[in-house]
Amino acid sequence: MTTSAEQPHTPTAAHPLPARPLRVAAAQAQAVAGDIEANAATVAAMIRQAAGDGAALVVFPEKFLSGYEPDLIKADPTRCAVQAGGDDDPRLAPIAAACRETATVAVVGAAVLDAGDLYVSALVFGRDGAYVTRYDKQALFKAEREVYRAGTLGCTLELDGWRLGLGICYDSGFAEHARAAALDGCHAYLVGALFGVGSGYHESRTWFPARALDNTVYTVLANHIGRTGGWNTCGASAVWSPDGRLAAEATPDHPGLALADLDPATLHTLRAAEPMLHDFATLPTLHTTPGPRSQHRLG
Repeated sequence: MTTSAEQPHTPTAAHPLPARPLRVAAAQAQAVAGDIEANAATVAAMIRQAAGDGAALVVFPEKFLSGYEPDLIKADPTRCAVQAGGDDDPRLAPIAAACRETATVAVVGAAVLDAGDLYVSALVFGRDGAYVTRYDKQALFKAEREVYRAGTLGCTLELDGWRLGLGICYDSGFAEHARAAALDGCHAYLVGALFGVGSGYHESRTWFPARALDNTVYTVLANHIGRTGGWNTCGASAVWSPDGRLAAEATPDHPGLALADLDPATLHTLRAAEPMLHDFATLPTLHTTPGPRSQHRLG
């Protein structure tokens, strides 16, 4: 998903805009601590709700299948984490059935146990209900590093001509993460997260518009509501347009969906008006990490 500093490219040329709009939903609900079966049932119900509203794709919060709950997951990973290979865990069958019956794609937050290691992951189910892949969170937050291993690969999905980059919570705090998706031709950046009461609302309302405008991509946030893993969460799942303007927003504390149509005409117009992503490929001095800098001491 990342691009080489020595070989910058122009994603808008390599990957043309989609031909038609795509309706997406960012879902939020109260997770039941450590109960994958109950949370999978909630996911399945919300997939059906979103499909009834015309959504082709639904994004769920970070680790929604267990709740955020790092202590529970660490103490009993067999019960509280999904077994590697989402199609190998029968507890996920309701999610697969809901996707299959509604022809809807779902991106579902989960802790995953893989060869004895735990990951914070986004599980992807296709329209036919098949488990497609998982993305593992690359930017672990503080105490997460004591429990989980960091992912090493970005992830791009393609649906109806839309290229969709995945992130999980703290990933979105780093401009480079969304930029890597954009340089891989992504038209939208989809993130399941936990943002808490206090600084969380401010952070999300700073990071997501910035990621959108910097890369002229749609950004999608699915956040928790209620209390999970010791955090009081702030809900307000949302979608931002490629100019950083809010396109849809859910309430702070009620289950529901933030629904928005991703529109290729809007992408075309805004990328013409805001050419930063296109021009980035022509500015090789920005591609070094860290770049050379002149330094001057002022008297």
